[in-house]
Amino acid sequence: MRRAAGLILILGVLVAGTIASVLIGTRELPFDATWNAFTSGCAEIWRAVFDLRAPQIDKSTDTAGIVWDLRVPRTVLGLIVGAAIGAAGAITQGHTRNPIADPGILGVNAGAACAVVTGVYVFGISAPLAYMGFGMIGAVIAAAAVFGVSALTGTGPITLVLAGTGLSALLIAITSAIVLTDTASLDTWRFWSVGSTSGRGIEIFWAALPFVVVGLVLAVASGFFLNILSLGDDMTKALGSRVLLIRAIGILAITLLVGAATAACGPIVFLGLVVPHIARAITGPDYRLIVPFSALIGAALLLVCDILGRVIARPGEIQVGVMLAFVGAPFLIAMVRRTKLTSV
Repeated sequence: MRRAAGLILILGVLVAGTIASVLIGTRELPFDATWNAFTSGCAEIWRAVFDLRAPQIDKSTDTAGIVWDLRVPRTVLGLIVGAAIGAAGAITQGHTRNPIADPGILGVNAGAACAVVTGVYVFGISAPLAYMGFGMIGAVIAAAAVFGVSALTGTGPITLVLAGTGLSALLIAITSAIVLTDTASLDTWRFWSVGSTSGRGIEIFWAALPFVVVGLVLAVASGFFLNILSLGDDMTKALGSRVLLIRAIGILAITLLVGAATAACGPIVFLGLVVPHIARAITGPDYRLIVPFSALIGAALLLVCDILGRVIARPGEIQVGVMLAFVGAPFLIAMVRRTKLTSV
């Protein structure tokens, strides 16, 4: 009953947040016109799917243009980014057996950031889609380096954390050296590093979607093996499971999810830390349920924080990365005070 009630509540928040994200923005629009523009566009997309043709959405009015060129891309991007980071946080905590582990602990965020800054400094990239490409490449290289070091010295959770921490420190140092010596790189870094879903077109969503879908499939499929890993590496091997292969699949899933999310929106902190604990309170310790619940909660929480950021600072807005830090930091402090930080 608790799981069913939790799922219904999460889905309700997710649907309400999706609709509110389209209707609410930094610029106030008439509710009726906004709703009509959104529903008529959805109806056109539905008809186009059945007719096997490209949708022809009417954007002749300012309201329709804002809804379909700005708010809808921002909303759907927030959905997949939140789901990606939420699921990545769950499997990161499962693989490291650390309740305060965050996907960034494996160096993926630092790799994406370093690649973006390098792309600006060396190649002069400026388009959001170029940031996406370089960020994804950097995330993959960083994850491969962490897993390579871990595979050479042992595949335990401590080795993963130490390798990721060391690589992150190196990549952050390289990034800092570039931004402190190049003004263009610094300006790009300041905008990108905040973590935001605004200013991204629908092409960013389509570019990130394949990576997120594959990553979510791998993450959900690895839930059973995360339950076995929670018994310890020795017991996992005794049961006939291949620890190295399980960790390789986990690292690949984290890389695809966090790499695509970070490349698309910049580093969004605390979401991957907070969400698995909320999911665990609903589902219990079974990672077969924790991972999909974390994806749903991550999408809902990111949308809610994004909406709050638009409302409380009108006519400007507070970026979602900042809003999530406001939510995540008190949660981390409360968790440290009230629970024993033992292995998951």
